[in-house]
Amino acid sequence: MDAESIKGSHVSVLGAKRSGIAAALLLQRHGAHVFVSDSEPLGDHEKACLQQSGIAFEEKGHSHKVLEADFSVVSPGIPPHVAVIEEMGKNGIGMFSEIELASWFCKARILGVTGTDGKTTTATLIAAMCGVEAAERGYRVFSAGNIGVPFSSLVGKMRPGDVAVVELSSYQLERCTAFRPDVAVVTNIMPDHLDRYEGSMQRYAEAKYRIYANQRQDDWLVYNADNETLRAHFADHREYVPGLIPFSKSIERISGVNDNYATMDGRWLTTVIGGKKESVICKDDLFKRSFRGSHNLENALAAVCAARVAGIGIAPVREALETFGGVEHRQEFVGTFNGVDWVNDSKATNLNALRRALETVPGKVVLIAGGREKGGDFSELEDTVRQKVSILVAFGESRDKFIAAFSSLVRIVQASSLEEAVSLARLNAAQGETVLFSPGCSSFDMFDNFETRGKMFKMCVRGRAE
Repeated sequence: MDAESIKGSHVSVLGAKRSGIAAALLLQRHGAHVFVSDSEPLGDHEKACLQQSGIAFEEKGHSHKVLEADFSVVSPGIPPHVAVIEEMGKNGIGMFSEIELASWFCKARILGVTGTDGKTTTATLIAAMCGVEAAERGYRVFSAGNIGVPFSSLVGKMRPGDVAVVELSSYQLERCTAFRPDVAVVTNIMPDHLDRYEGSMQRYAEAKYRIYANQRQDDWLVYNADNETLRAHFADHREYVPGLIPFSKSIERISGVNDNYATMDGRWLTTVIGGKKESVICKDDLFKRSFRGSHNLENALAAVCAARVAGIGIAPVREALETFGGVEHRQEFVGTFNGVDWVNDSKATNLNALRRALETVPGKVVLIAGGREKGGDFSELEDTVRQKVSILVAFGESRDKFIAAFSSLVRIVQASSLEEAVSLARLNAAQGETVLFSPGCSSFDMFDNFETRGKMFKMCVRGRAE
């Protein structure tokens, strides 16, 4: 499929959240006959939007009408094994993601970012770097995708020369068949969403690798050479069509292996592009505004690689790195109350992100963790929990798993709600400690998303501090 074949076609859109509504509106603007279907009740806003646009829809289940389509756009939240998806497959109906659809209409250069952890921070950094230069050169920068704004809602505004920084989850990439970023970034591959991929890391990684499946020789692919999975996957550079740019915190790991890379040379973040070496920023300046932790050093390296091969100058890159203050819900400093620091890391929806947060926060930690578990290996956290955690406050569906995994290592208290968890952490935290809200699980047992969960945490913290 492509933009030219949309007019007059019949399209079913499965899922009526933000990306589904955006896809439906984009399709309608280009002359498609659109039908929206959701297995859940639609919200008032979604209903009003569809009604005002004259788009037919159904809720609380998928009828046979969804099969009366030339192709469909499927929400990333719908697993591939549900009945309606299998039925569409049997009927030969093509299924695409909202990202794929939007890409058919995109006139801007695309910088795509995927990976298990660090996607949003890296994408936000890239957009900031591009934004500094865009103000001088007259182009515009758009941030879209998994970062929270549907790609489909923005493509109509984009002109040639603009830049679209698109954050991509594995779910969004699953149904991409022609999507092609000019620059692709893979931050890392760690265990996550294994419940979706039947416990297979390989299947999960393959979904991520779709980001570069359609790239050409003049495109670029940035990857983390410190990540074992990616280092092994890209070991033979000759197998790949785009230009490969590894990044690593250790210059010994990649120097001499490739003509293009980014690394730490002493205390300097350094790039080598086309064999030309440039010192970008000193590590001391990079972490001026709470942008700390080895994982954020990796995010900075990834962003610098992407920006430089996209043609962004050293000065805008350096300015963005110097002024970047982090992203909400990602190790976000909430405040210090009664000698205790409070940190909101609601975006830590897997165990690897939880481990990184524990390693980053200085001193002893009162950890609030729990939610809907996603198939990770709790035993991999044992050493970090033993060293860093003084008390663990467990809540949500997975609290029994946290208790089983760590009760022999630390004192554990149980909470029935996030509000109670905050109260228990407040009672148990000693002066000089940090209360770290880093769930290590998804939010879907109690909240619609990690943003709502993080905002609730901050409200509970600040409400009790006043």
